[in-house]
This record gives sequence, C-alpha cells and structure tokens, in this order.
Amino acid sequence: MPNLPPHSRGNHLLDCLPEPEWQRWQGLLEAVDMPLGQVLYESGRTLAHVYFPSTAIVSLLYVMENGASAEIAVVGREGIVGISLFMGGGSTPSRAVVQSAGSGYRLRASAMKEEFDRAGPVMHLFLRYTQALITQMAQTAVCNRHHSLDQQLCRWLLLSLDRLSGSELVMTQELIANMLGVRREGVTESALKLQAAGLIRYARGHISVLDRAGLEARSCECYAVVRKEYDRLLPDRLAL
Repeated sequence: MPNLPPHSRGNHLLDCLPEPEWQRWQGLLEAVDMPLGQVLYESGRTLAHVYFPSTAIVSLLYVMENGASAEIAVVGREGIVGISLFMGGGSTPSRAVVQSAGSGYRLRASAMKEEFDRAGPVMHLFLRYTQALITQMAQTAVCNRHHSLDQQLCRWLLLSLDRLSGSELVMTQELIANMLGVRREGVTESALKLQAAGLIRYARGHISVLDRAGLEARSCECYAVVRKEYDRLLPDRLAL
C-alpha cells in the first residue's frame, strides 16, 4: 500500500485502535480485494461483514423503486462500510458499491457486534465516525438541492481525493452521473468547464487533478463542512 505513514494498518479507524484492541483484532480481520463495481451489500439485506477500505473507495447509494440511484456518502481509508450492523439495524435501505478499485479488510458481523458491545474504546471511536458519516450524508443532501452541478462535482472530486494516495481518479462520466443522480451530459459540461479552468485533465475515464486549491475555491462550503467534522471527531493518530 503506497504512501502510507510508518506502521500504518492502511485504514484510519484501524490505526486509531488502542494496541490491546488491535492485538485482539489481528486474528479476526481478513484482507480482501475490492474490484471496481463490487457490491458489498444490497438494500434491505442483512449484513454478513463490515469492511475497512484501505486503497479502495466505496460509494453508498440510495436506490429508488424505478432503479434510479444517487450517492449519499463515500467511504475510503478513513472509515468503515456497514455501520447499520453495530448501530442495531442489521440492514439498511442503501447499497454499497466499490467506486474505485483497491483493497481493504473485512470483519465478520458476529465479531463486530461483540467488539462494539464491549462498550470500550471501539464503541466510542465508531460512534464518533458514525456522527461524521451522518454529517456527510446530510451535507450531500443539502448540496444536491441547493448548489450547482459544478460545485457538486468539485465536492465529489475533493472527497474522493481525500481517500486516495494520488491525484488521479479512474472514473467515467457515466459513473459520476450515476453517483450524483444527474444526466451524463451535465457532468460532461461541468467537467469541460473545470478542464478549461486548468483545474483537472480528463481523458478516457481518467481524471487528473491539476489544481486542488482551485477546486476547493470553486467548491461550495459543503466540502469544508464535511472535512472539518471528520477532523474534529476522529483522532489524528495518523494523518490521512
């Protein structure tokens, strides 16, 4: 796993586990590949595992009855996929799909519940992460309702960049459109604007970010709100 801090476990929540908890977890975690498009869980299904992405990014999507979908949050090396399991729900109306291929770890549902029910450091850490994730979901809803597609695309690119080790995303405009719940033509127009402004370069499904500061300046306040909340709630034992 490239560009990770020394002694990093590849996932920020795992990095933040106290040593006694980590020693207990080591034998329970299973390293897994997470290929593009893999569905980690479907809407309404009982979760068998929780996932800790390391180099992959997972999109949480809400799927309508007619098949239309929109992204409500992204999870990468900062978090965990499957919070409904330890929050008591067991299932969720959303779908989790790998949007950027990579790797990570998974933990059986029974082991996750047992660890959370110890009511120690694991529970407190994961509750803080859940609050940060809820903030991202709420801000995404506000952003999609009140801000332009250009601003939404900037927010989405920045959130994805935070979860990658480099500055390039492998992502088609069609996939981005599905994530944002908009027409592909709208994404094309917005991406061309960002490219003309010298902020990104887009070619054959590869998006290279050339000017991150410019993206942040062009984005709405939603990205900064989400980033600030993650920084506030999660320990800074290892920088992302």
